[in-house]
Amino acid sequence: MKPAGALAPRPAVVRLPLPLRRTFLVNISKREQRVLHALAQGGHIAHRRDAAGTLVAADCVTRDGWRLSDLDLVLFRRLKRRGFIASAGGRPYRITREGIAAVRAQLDNR
Repeated sequence: MKPAGALAPRPAVVRLPLPLRRTFLVNISKREQRVLHALAQGGHIAHRRDAAGTLVAADCVTRDGWRLSDLDLVLFRRLKRRGFIASAGGRPYRITREGIAAVRAQLDNR
C-alpha cells in the first residue's frame, strides 16, 4: 500500500522537436504570385547594392533572360521577410521551399 501523500509515478513524456518553420497556406498577392512563379520555373532575382551596402535595385530575371517588371524593392523586401526567397554566398536570390509551397501552380499565371 502507498502512503497517503505519495504520488504515483508519471509516465515519461516524449517531446518531439517542432520544425523550424511550419508551412501554412498563405494569401499572396497577384504580383507576389507572378514573381514566385517565374522563380519557381528557374528564374532568379539579381540585386544591386551601393558603396555603403544598401540595396538599391532588384530585377527578376526569368529563365529565358527576360526582365519581369512586377518586382520593386517593396515587393522584394516583403518576399524576403516572409522567407519566400533567399540568397546564399552573394549569389542571386532564388525561391525557397516556403516560396514553392506558397505559390499556386498555374499554366500561364494570369
